[in-house]
Amino acid sequence: VRVVGYCDEIVIPDVFIIDYPHYFTPNGDGIHDTWNISWPTAQASPKIYIFDRYGKLLKQIHAPGDGWDGTYNGHQVPSTDYWFNVIYTENGVEKEFKAHFALKR
Repeated sequence: VRVVGYCDEIVIPDVFIIDYPHYFTPNGDGIHDTWNISWPTAQASPKIYIFDRYGKLLKQIHAPGDGWDGTYNGHQVPSTDYWFNVIYTENGVEKEFKAHFALKR
């Protein structure tokens, strides 16, 4: 592809990346025992909501923080996929990110 006479500058805005573990293993071995997202400390702490496959809210957490230990009302939840929403503010605009992760026991 050849563009003749094109001298404008292309500006690519900063990209905000939400990093999260795709699985965790709350088995008490000290490795991947809780789930939380990575969050830059310069940003305001987001609200994170964790849901089961039926859309039931299991936990609300914040990042940075202790994260989720794989329990609901003091009971271990089963090994399966869980979904989460991250509500955060970027450049004064509230945004939402949704994804899922696996809990493996």
